[in-house]
Amino acid sequence: VQLQACGGGLVQAGGSLRLSCAASGRTFSSNAMGWFRQAPGKEREFVAGIHWSGGLTYYADSVKGRFTISRDNAKNTLYLQMNSLKPEDTAVYYCAAYGTVQSMGAMDIWDEYDYWGRGTLVTVSS
Repeated sequence: VQLQACGGGLVQAGGSLRLSCAASGRTFSSNAMGWFRQAPGKEREFVAGIHWSGGLTYYADSVKGRFTISRDNAKNTLYLQMNSLKPEDTAVYYCAAYGTVQSMGAMDIWDEYDYWGRGTLVTVSS
């Protein structure tokens, strides 16, 4: 089972990026998923989470109104649209998935997730 995140890169403040996370080895269409990030010298932090249906989403206060999480279950892919990027958004971004189908606990707790991608680096210059 693999989660492969991509779409990171270097962008100026105020710009946009779209991250994708493609799953392989099993379907996650019935699993809650989320995005976390970790900046240099800081702890991993929750960014956004999404219900398996895509009907419920959750965001960290720091990204609310700027980031949008979505999923395409037919493609087994998770997305994170990031707009109005700020230098403080610079981090390695990780996608993650719950292991148990149709289960969702505290979306912002990283150890609730069983599967993790390798991360993609987002750098926002000022």
